[in-house]
Amino acid sequence: MSVELKFPEVRNYISGHFVDSSNKKIDVVSPLDGTLLSTVPISGVDTLDQAVSAAVKAFPKWSATPIKERVQILFNYRNLLQKYRAELTELITLENGKIKSEAEAEVDKAMELTEFAVSLPQLIPGEILEVSKGVDCKTERIPLGVVASITPFNFPCMVPNWTIPNVLALGNCMILKPSESVPLTANRVAEILTEAGLPDGVFNVVHGAKEIVEGICDHPDIKAVSFVGSTKVAKIVYKRATGNLKRCLALGGAKNHLIVLPDAQLEMTASNITASMSGCAGQRCMAASAMVGVGEIDHIIAKVCEEAKKIIPGKNLGSVISKAAKERIEKYITEAEQAGAKILVDGRNVTVPGSEGGFYVGPTVIDFVTPDMAIAKEEVFGPVLAIMRTKTLDEAIEIENQSAYGNAAAVFTQSGGIAKYVTEKASAGMIGVNIGVPVPREPFSFGGWNESRFGAGDITGKSSIEFWTQMKKTTIKWNPEARTNWLS
Repeated sequence: MSVELKFPEVRNYISGHFVDSSNKKIDVVSPLDGTLLSTVPISGVDTLDQAVSAAVKAFPKWSATPIKERVQILFNYRNLLQKYRAELTELITLENGKIKSEAEAEVDKAMELTEFAVSLPQLIPGEILEVSKGVDCKTERIPLGVVASITPFNFPCMVPNWTIPNVLALGNCMILKPSESVPLTANRVAEILTEAGLPDGVFNVVHGAKEIVEGICDHPDIKAVSFVGSTKVAKIVYKRATGNLKRCLALGGAKNHLIVLPDAQLEMTASNITASMSGCAGQRCMAASAMVGVGEIDHIIAKVCEEAKKIIPGKNLGSVISKAAKERIEKYITEAEQAGAKILVDGRNVTVPGSEGGFYVGPTVIDFVTPDMAIAKEEVFGPVLAIMRTKTLDEAIEIENQSAYGNAAAVFTQSGGIAKYVTEKASAGMIGVNIGVPVPREPFSFGGWNESRFGAGDITGKSSIEFWTQMKKTTIKWNPEARTNWLS
């Protein structure tokens, strides 16, 4: 007996058309209520080869297109994202489980990322200089060729657009491998790019799992790979891709520490911490999963709990991505409780009326966590705040810096001196002062340190220009009377 799908079967998008796959398919389930949305193919390397061949074929003409013309297509794309904002919001909500406002924010961020790409002609002009009498040197940015981006489930629209606009504006052709949990948004983005005027083959989507990731790392015609996901897989991708002499930038997990001083402004601190902990159901690498209180901060913890209790699953808190994720998150909470931590707000065993099949974890605040507990060291990826207590600021910084990760950190205080001290000492690539989610906005770049990032540079903003291009230097002499020296 066949089960009716809410959406047509997901297909790969190659050379401007949806292509059937003979490979096995898996279900795409909405985490909101467990309903079946579609099926997605777990493609093999033969499909990847087709996509790469299409991109290789498209590359000469696309790379030869002046950048001012390429970004006009992206200008159209940005406006179409605005036009289809409501549709994309619904897709993100259905397949990822975000609440509507968070899904809308994803689309808005995709537009912002595209606006930056449209500005690239103003940021990458080459240079020319007469370096000696009658001799000129010039530099210019040249696209790499075919590149690939492997993206996670937690931001079906935003994270693919961390790379898509810049990659295409800079003259490359692209293969996108989205998470098999959230394929619908990726395919709609592909359609919108084609509607914007992008030539066939410049952008392709290949759905799959481990075989496609490995194929991307191994394929001789793919020149660079970006990855966003867990640290475990980021390491594997980075080693495999660079082992095949490709450029690779692989962003991994995080354990972000918010250092809170007693003088922190109460309402602002509590609301920022709670929003950071619970936003996107805690399924983001910038989430505040650990709070380190310095000294007497009971009043702040009480206010955080008060704010956390205002967050209601199914209303202003979305679902986590799967049943397995829900079980894993709740296991962390239970193990912390068994180890002696105190559960102040308990989000376990939550059900949402009318969506009993959904995968929800309520906001959870845990006090008296110690640095040796798993919940203090590992990425939970759920709406859970683990609170550790210290007597001194240096103890708090030591806890932050002992973490293997280095994505983000923040300090909450009214003291400029303390804020400066923390921003200088914390071992993280992105630091916030009285900000729970210290995400840089364009043109500034996104990227962490340590085991939160493998490879050089950052994935967005100006830093991405160098990653997706190569520099060509040309030295020119037309004057036969120009002096000849050992460099000639």
